[in-house]
Amino acid sequence: MGMIFGKISVETPKYQLLKTTPDYEIRKYPPCVIAQVTYNPSQFKGNKDGGFMILANYIGALGNPQNKMPETIAMTAPVITKSSPSSEKIAMTAPVVTKSGDEGSVMVMEFILPDKYNKAEEAPEPVDERVVIREERERKYGVVKFSGSATEEVVAERVGKLKEVLERDGVKIVGEYLLGRFNPPWTLPMFKTNEVMIPVE
Repeated sequence: MGMIFGKISVETPKYQLLKTTPDYEIRKYPPCVIAQVTYNPSQFKGNKDGGFMILANYIGALGNPQNKMPETIAMTAPVITKSSPSSEKIAMTAPVVTKSGDEGSVMVMEFILPDKYNKAEEAPEPVDERVVIREERERKYGVVKFSGSATEEVVAERVGKLKEVLERDGVKIVGEYLLGRFNPPWTLPMFKTNEVMIPVE
C-alpha cells in the first residue's frame, strides 16, 4: 500500500552533498556496480522501458533470478535510463533513471546494484548476454528533484531549466542528462519522485 503513495522502501545510492541552491543540488556519488542493458525501444513496441523486464529477470524481481549463481539481488532505486548513440556498444535501486531520445535512438537502462557489491566480478554473472555488469566511477551531478509523472515534455522542461541555472552559476556540464525514477508504475502520479541529473565537472 505504501508504494501506491510513494513510499520508497528500497536501498538508494549514497552521495555527498557538495552544494545546495534554491534551484538545484550538486552531489558527488561514490563508485558503484551497475547492471545495464542496451536496447532499441522499437523491439518492445515503442515501450522505452522495455529493458526493465530484462534487468528485473536478472535480479530475480519477478521469480527465479536469471543469473548463474542463481542469487536473488535486492531491488534498488532509482532505475536509470538514458539515450545512447546507435554506434556506441556498451559492454533495483531507486530512483529509476531514464533518458528519452527519438524513435531511432538506442536506450540504456541501468539498475544500481546493492552496496555489498564493490567490484563487477562480485556480482552474479547474467544468464542473458544482453545484461552487462560494469563499474561506475565516482561522479558529480547537478540534480533537481520533482514529483508527478515524468513525461517527455516535463523532463525536457526540467532539463532545460537545470542547464540554464548551472551555466548561469558557472558550473561546467560534461555529459547528457539522466532521468531517475524512484517509484513503480502503479504509484499515484502525485506521489512519484523523480530526479533529473546532469553530469558536471
